[in-house]
Amino acid sequence: MSRRRSTAISTALALAAASLALTVGPAAADADPAPVDRLGSHDRALLAQYERQYEQGQRARSGLAAPGFATLIVAVAVAEGRTAEAEAALAELGVEALRTEESVGYLKANVPFDLVERVAALDPVVAVDLDELLEVEDARADGGADGAHGPKPGAELPAAPSAATPDSNPYMPTRETGSTDFKGDHPTFDGRGVTIGVMDTGVDPTHPALARTTTGEDKLRDTVTGSDPNNFIDLLFDDSWFSMTRTYAGPVFTDPLGNTWTAPDSPDLRVASRSMNWPGGGTRKVGVLYRNSDEGIWVDTDGDLDFTDEELMRPFGEDRQIGYIGTDDPATERNERVPFTVQIRPADKMPGRQGPGINVNVITEAHGTHVAGITAAHGMYGGAMDGQAPGARLVSMRACHSFGCSSAALTDGMIDLASKYGVDVINMSIGSSPELNDGQSARALVYNRLIDSTGVQLFISAGNSGAGTNTVGDPTGADKVVSVGAAVSSDTWWANYGSRTKDARAMFPFSSRGPREDGGFKPDITAPGAAVSTTPDWIAPASVAETGYRLPAGYSMMNGTSMSSPQAAGAGALLLSAARQTGVSATPAELRAAIYATARWNGRADAVAQGRGQFDVPKAWSVLGKGKAGRADAVTVSAPVCTPLSGKLVTPHRGSGLFNSCAPGAGGQAVGEERTYELTVTRTTGSDLPVAYEVGLKGGEGTFSVPSSVVLAKGVPATVKVTAKPGVQGVHSAVLTLDDPATRAVERHAMLAVEAAVPLAVGGTPLTVTGVTHRNGTVHYTVAVPAGAQALTVSLDGLAEGSQTRWWAFRPTGVSGESSAAGTIYCYAGYLDGNGCDPGTRTYAQPAAGVWELVVESRRTSPLWANPYALHASVS
Repeated sequence: MSRRRSTAISTALALAAASLALTVGPAAADADPAPVDRLGSHDRALLAQYERQYEQGQRARSGLAAPGFATLIVAVAVAEGRTAEAEAALAELGVEALRTEESVGYLKANVPFDLVERVAALDPVVAVDLDELLEVEDARADGGADGAHGPKPGAELPAAPSAATPDSNPYMPTRETGSTDFKGDHPTFDGRGVTIGVMDTGVDPTHPALARTTTGEDKLRDTVTGSDPNNFIDLLFDDSWFSMTRTYAGPVFTDPLGNTWTAPDSPDLRVASRSMNWPGGGTRKVGVLYRNSDEGIWVDTDGDLDFTDEELMRPFGEDRQIGYIGTDDPATERNERVPFTVQIRPADKMPGRQGPGINVNVITEAHGTHVAGITAAHGMYGGAMDGQAPGARLVSMRACHSFGCSSAALTDGMIDLASKYGVDVINMSIGSSPELNDGQSARALVYNRLIDSTGVQLFISAGNSGAGTNTVGDPTGADKVVSVGAAVSSDTWWANYGSRTKDARAMFPFSSRGPREDGGFKPDITAPGAAVSTTPDWIAPASVAETGYRLPAGYSMMNGTSMSSPQAAGAGALLLSAARQTGVSATPAELRAAIYATARWNGRADAVAQGRGQFDVPKAWSVLGKGKAGRADAVTVSAPVCTPLSGKLVTPHRGSGLFNSCAPGAGGQAVGEERTYELTVTRTTGSDLPVAYEVGLKGGEGTFSVPSSVVLAKGVPATVKVTAKPGVQGVHSAVLTLDDPATRAVERHAMLAVEAAVPLAVGGTPLTVTGVTHRNGTVHYTVAVPAGAQALTVSLDGLAEGSQTRWWAFRPTGVSGESSAAGTIYCYAGYLDGNGCDPGTRTYAQPAAGVWELVVESRRTSPLWANPYALHASVS
């Protein structure tokens, strides 16, 4: 999953958002309610950035200058007529809507900079996001540092996966959701009859493990793109669209660039050429010919300016045609012949409207194919190794490329997948990590509505911005999206990394943690976050050097919540397949209820990291298959929230879960202090008679206490008192459950999270703590930085010889405090000399006031299982 980052427009016009750390102080409990900011500080900063770049005439690598507008993703009130009302209001401002979708209250438009605030203020508008470039995060286990460390001589090594690997294996650990046992007990419940949409970088249409389902059907139903040359970001970065504006007569003609083309003898030809970014780096000049009369397409695959030796092509969904550019060298492992498919966009959907657009869909990144293999591969390595739902079919929706993803393209593509391509479930492993991650962005609201209106459940990765609290991303924060964190077993640590660990199940340190800013319950569940899966054979394979084996072309080991989300999406497809074959209802709400009620809790993981626990397919089917998942009544929770940004919530300082991350003395809770919080609970559906609910707790290690039951009358708010007494500093979290014993589902899960911080004072005694972190594990500390501090200085020492250990700082708003990117390859003592970062001492200048989280982590290659350390923190 992607993160928002700041990059220079002068080199790539990479208009990703900066890590705009707000230095807002802790919100006072009695602050005046503030109106909801429909645009938001992040998007307002983006707007200023785009306007500055336009005024300076900065250009992308394509040579195009930054345009004088921003593409707006607008969520409109869903009442009948409000979308049309918003479209008319835009027209009065002189702005034409590029797309409207009344069923989900969605509108997209290119808006001049000086009109953006006016659009956000329109009465029908609920929220506005600006189109931005979201990076496709490098999911290789070591990023660019692959091969930096190999196995020690004589070390025991795991075996490599092969055609002999059984379906139940630790490389593609579908068994950890119980799915291999489920498919063994129910052989036809393997995803057949279900189609999975993959919103990503595109799926390889030629991979043998993505060719057929278990029943012999073509696995890939269609491969299309959601990008749009009208979008601000796609206009600058997506070079796959060819605008067919001029008409020529064959068989020979010359274009304005002086290229003389040979073509079929026809009077209605259009031609365009451009340089495209190519897999592995560099560019390639490609020419495209289009015939008006029959919408025929030719691509000049050999660069000789002659289309008569090329195949006439149609979109993949019509004739399953695949073209190829280049010639393979059989002496090399990687395939130099790159496949492509084509797509047509009507003239009225193209900029300038002078002709249609042709998309030459070349996959430049391995990410989407890897994700697709996790969801539904069949016969990996030619053997028994499968993805989650080998009987399912796929639709590939590409919205990303080598530069990243347009957030507008992701939104358009998601709507198209759910409404036009017959998919039943969708996976998206792309997103961002805003500070105000309250699930109220325009994209999050549209995704909620899309689930309701189409009946298609969305699974989205939680993000790779952990291990700090409140780092879960967007739009995975949408209420009805299943947000998936990344778990890992000791078996997979060994098989995929060559690393030994003692915990049978754990969380990956990189996996983003909850809760949302409003205390909202995210991530919802976990699934395995590392896998050996399919990748295009024209892109270099990736494996972990410490395993001692290299994966062949066509396969890679990748990790991230990008990998856990498709595990969950594929597992969801198994349940839908089973439901269809047995005639059981499985609406998105029923599917979520079954998954959530039966997730396997890990007593050694924090609630903010694992949500409800690991997806368990057989147990979920035990609820869904009996048709009882939908009988649960709706129960809402309103709880106190105190964070640096809680005054910006829809209801200031209130949310759907308890979350207190304020500093002691500024609304926060001190170590050893006992405090009782009042949660308002309301049952909104069901019997008119009162219903008794059992109140339960998972996790928290004794920090929280709750009553054993509560009686809820329909529509009448009741109070549940939660008492918290954190005995030590750190993040304390638990899951509150409200359960009617008469139903099989759990009516409500609510997150409880309190950060008890050690106050630091300028000139006061520094914090010094000693501890032990285990290989692949983390230990968390929280310190309260006072207002006015000029610097926060942190150091780590006391390490044993050879220990590979680091700390990582997170700001009070839940974003990283580090200058380099998060990930397991950065800043460890004893590893790559810190990789450009000082693993001993770092100073954070002008630190925001509030609670900072310091996470100590030992790398998977640390030679010690137990790594002692001493952590010091002070302010000046």
